[in-house]
Amino acid sequence: MEDKKLLRKNFSEIRKNIPDRIQKDTLIRKKFSETAENYDTILLYASFGSEIDTLSVAEELFGKYVVAFPVSHKDGIMTFHIVESLADLHKGMYGIYEPDVSMKQPEITDRTLCVLPGLAFMTDGARLGYGGGYYDKFLQKYPQIHKVALSYEELITENLPVMSHDIRADYILTPERMIFCHAEKKQQRHFGK
Repeated sequence: MEDKKLLRKNFSEIRKNIPDRIQKDTLIRKKFSETAENYDTILLYASFGSEIDTLSVAEELFGKYVVAFPVSHKDGIMTFHIVESLADLHKGMYGIYEPDVSMKQPEITDRTLCVLPGLAFMTDGARLGYGGGYYDKFLQKYPQIHKVALSYEELITENLPVMSHDIRADYILTPERMIFCHAEKKQQRHFGK
């Protein structure tokens, strides 16, 4: 556990100091828009601190897709609720923007895409989360959900402590590439500058 704490601190520091973040966020947002075309429901978290700007991503999705944001409950459970604009969000637990629990929950299908938060990622889809286990618990119930992570290239690493119950991303988008995480289709698609 101490290892994870130290890693979270180190990767958090790296992320805070990444240069040209606005430009990189714009590139990721464009790539995500292309990826989203294959889905009809997007489960998106509200970015916080030095995370990639997912609120700008959401603004491009509203009106085209069913967009839902999570609510973290005290018992380690997370639910997603449909949001039609950023005005539907308010500061919730941990100071992160979230919808009201009274808002409708989306129907989960094989055309649902979940954007996974994380501090660091491996190319096999493993991630270093924030330690709450909310996403792992939620996604275990819905194996049909497709999972993508948005990351800066500086946060892709070769070694992270991984547990057997940790849910992995299916692919990772960085400003430079799309990484397909499953071994049977392990490939990378590099994007031109």
